[in-house]
Amino acid sequence: MLLAIVGADVKAQFYDVRTFGAAGDSTTDNTGFIQKAIDSCSRAGGTVYIPKGTFLTGTLILKSNVTLHLAAGATLLGQPNASFYPYQNSGIRFYGEDWAKQALIFCKNQQNVTIEGTGTIDGQGGKFVTNTLKKPDRYRNRPYLLWFAGCENVTVVGVSLRNSAFWMQHYLGCRNVRIDGIHIWNHSNKNNDMMDIDGCSQVTISNVIGDSDDDGITIKSTSPLVSEHITITNCVLSSHCSAIKFGTESVGGFRNISISNCVIKRSAQQQTIYGKPGGISGLAMEIVDGGVMEHITVNNLVIDGAEVPLFVRLGNRARKHIETADAPPIGKLRNVNISNVVASGAGMTGCAISGIPGATIDNITLRNIQIEFAGGGVTADMSRKIDELVDSYPEATMFGNLPAYGFFIRHVTGLNMSGIRIACVKADQRPVMYLTDTRSFSVEDIDVDPATKTLAVVAGSEQGTITAKAHQFRLPDFLKKDAKSVNVKALLK
Repeated sequence: MLLAIVGADVKAQFYDVRTFGAAGDSTTDNTGFIQKAIDSCSRAGGTVYIPKGTFLTGTLILKSNVTLHLAAGATLLGQPNASFYPYQNSGIRFYGEDWAKQALIFCKNQQNVTIEGTGTIDGQGGKFVTNTLKKPDRYRNRPYLLWFAGCENVTVVGVSLRNSAFWMQHYLGCRNVRIDGIHIWNHSNKNNDMMDIDGCSQVTISNVIGDSDDDGITIKSTSPLVSEHITITNCVLSSHCSAIKFGTESVGGFRNISISNCVIKRSAQQQTIYGKPGGISGLAMEIVDGGVMEHITVNNLVIDGAEVPLFVRLGNRARKHIETADAPPIGKLRNVNISNVVASGAGMTGCAISGIPGATIDNITLRNIQIEFAGGGVTADMSRKIDELVDSYPEATMFGNLPAYGFFIRHVTGLNMSGIRIACVKADQRPVMYLTDTRSFSVEDIDVDPATKTLAVVAGSEQGTITAKAHQFRLPDFLKKDAKSVNVKALLK
């Protein structure tokens, strides 16, 4: 049955999947019925309507000019067996192409496609049991929930997405993507990312409420395609790993990205990480497989419970996106502004901003940053050697407890910090900041809670200036309450 509804100036075609034989009884395999509705709809364009009920299905191929609408009370329920998910070819060479080949909803090289409504898409991801930890075998036969590749004008709005067997959403090489007002729960399997924006351009992500076991909103570059011209705003996120993340794959890189007005909170799926419930990092900015990260602004974040609220890393893992590619050169990380961050419930690790020998992070600004750490560090932490780990997988806890309980800064050129407010729950014997191989820096207005009882505000031996609003406790003379700007190299040897 085809219903034509004529509005003021729009004629919309509606295709109710029940007309094509679909049954919302949670047991009928509706794959063929729903696909027939999509195919019919694509000829003239319109809306495929999923009514109230539970519609079991395998892979669906979404096509141009089709809107898939899930009504209130409607659920698309993924089949719990990999045999219902045939292998797909994205048409884009990317790291992972040999094992990430399946999806509940797949869309390749299409235009003007939409998933909308107030219904739910549930992948039953817990049914896809992994019997090995060997890479990449452990990733095989675990479908994405949504996979868009090489598409233009993609919209996903309003729906609830639950229980993927792998990443919840993978947008690969797409242009003009809008993700708005969706709800995500992804705790049913391993590698349960909330969403992965990969080599896409002109992307807006807004009003997302999501809770994931693995990374949250993730900007990737698993191919030479650059992820660029992206905004992320007004989201509430939870993750046991990194709630907002750049990387780890970075072959093409990331540029012209704005993140604002987001809250990162503890997951409702409580899990103890580093002795407390929470995630590994709030914001992680990592570029380790070549590429350039530049022109990034992050403003107005509230972070609760992350072991490491802020982590910035330039490394040189240099992983090729395909076997026949040349190894990527060392990437570049520059021109990043992070401002107005309030973080509580952080652990004792500390925050790191770290390049590698011969490759510095350039021109990074942190302004109005307020963080409460767990504290408890000892003097020995300040003197221990921190390995470079140049080619290691980047993780906010990769260096262990840092020499500073606030910020460990290494291999940076052009650092500007102002309005830094630091507190600890327990007394900590490490300094607030430790700088090494850091050039052309300015740190203004450090405010340290006197209950911290630190031995020094700043340690290191570098060329730069610091002004501090330091309280009268065991501090070097130049950082007492009335101190002026100082030359750190001369005074901190």
